[in-house]
Amino acid sequence: MITRRKFLTSTGATMASALVSNRLSAYASAPYFRRADSTQEPRLRFGVIGINHAHINSMVGAVIRGGGEFTAFYAKEDDLAAAFAKDFPQAKRVRSEDEILEDKRISLVLSAAIACERAPIGIRAMKHGKDYLADKPGITTLEQLDEVRQVQRETGRIFSILYSERLEHKATVRAGELVRSGVIGKVVQTLGMGPHRMNIPSRPDWFFDKKYYGGIICDIGSHQFDQFLYFTGSTEARILSSQIGNVRYTQYPEFEDFGDATVTGNGGSGYIRVDWFTPDGLDTWGDGRLTILGTEGYIELRKYTDIAGRKGGDHLFLVNDSKTEYVECQHVELPFGRQFVDDILNRTETAMTQHHCFLATELALLAQKNATVVKFTK
Repeated sequence: MITRRKFLTSTGATMASALVSNRLSAYASAPYFRRADSTQEPRLRFGVIGINHAHINSMVGAVIRGGGEFTAFYAKEDDLAAAFAKDFPQAKRVRSEDEILEDKRISLVLSAAIACERAPIGIRAMKHGKDYLADKPGITTLEQLDEVRQVQRETGRIFSILYSERLEHKATVRAGELVRSGVIGKVVQTLGMGPHRMNIPSRPDWFFDKKYYGGIICDIGSHQFDQFLYFTGSTEARILSSQIGNVRYTQYPEFEDFGDATVTGNGGSGYIRVDWFTPDGLDTWGDGRLTILGTEGYIELRKYTDIAGRKGGDHLFLVNDSKTEYVECQHVELPFGRQFVDDILNRTETAMTQHHCFLATELALLAQKNATVVKFTK
C-alpha cells in the first residue's frame, strides 16, 4: 500500500483538503445532491469505499438524484474523511470496508479510491452480492480487466464506471440527443481532447506513479474511448496507433503528461488526445472538447469554458446544411443516476451496457500498453 508522504507536504495537504471540501460543499448545498422527490422512500441504499478523488462528489450526487440513500462510507485518510463527513452528514463513517460489504441493506457500492485499488474493491463488492460504480479509471491493467469480467459473469452483478465527461455533462447529453435525431447524418468520426491542469501542490504521491494511476491514456483517455463508442455506435473496435510521453514534468520519472491514440470501430473512427499542459491563464482546469463529425454536419462541444467569451460551461455548437447554431444546454436533464438505479432494481442496461463499459476500458488499456514512447531530441 502506498504511503502518502505525509499526504503531500503540510501545505499541500491543507490545500488538497480545502479543494475537496470546497468542491463538495458547492455540490452538497445545491439541488444537485437532492432526490427529485425527497418525500419518497429511497429506491436503494448505497455506501462508498475510498474517496481519494473528488469525482466521488458527482458519483454520490448522481445516485442520490436517481433515488438512492447514502448511508455509510469507509476512508483510510482522516483528513479526507473529515471534509467528506461534514458535507454528507447523513452517511456514517465506518471502521472497515467489511462493514459496508456485509451490510445486507446496502445494495450498491461506489468508489473513488486510488485508481489501482478500484477494480479489487469492485470484485469484493460483487462477490458480496452488491452492484458497483467506480470512478474512472475503474480498471488499470488488462489482468484486472480479465478478473473483473470473470467475477461479473459469475455473480451477475453490475460493474459500472462513471465516464463523467459524457454522463455528467449536459452538453454531451444534448449532443447524444441531437445525433440520434439525425441532424448531422451518420457519424463518421469523433475527435476528443482532454487537457488538464497539473496543480502540483494539490496532488498526492500516487498521482505521479504509473503503477497506481495506470498511465495517462488509461486514466484520462478512458473518457474519450467511452465517447467514441457511444457517438459512433461502435460495438467492436481496435487501436490503430497510440503514443505516450513525459515532456514537461520529467522530475517525476513515472509520470506521463501527453498521450494520443487513433481508433477505428464498426460504427466510425476516432482520434483522442490527452495532456497535463493546461496553462494557468485559462479560467478552468481544462478546455475539454469533443467534435462529432457527421456526413451532413458536425457538432462541437466546449465542455468547461468558451474562450470566445461566453460564461460557464456546456457550450454546444451545431453546424449542418441548414444552419449554424449555438444550442442552449443549461436545462438538460442528467439521466444517468435515474437510469443506473433503474438498472439495479430491474436488472436492465439502460444507463450503459456491461459490454460498452468493459470495451471502453479495454481500448484505453490496450492503447496504453502498446503506445510508442515519445522522446523529442530538440
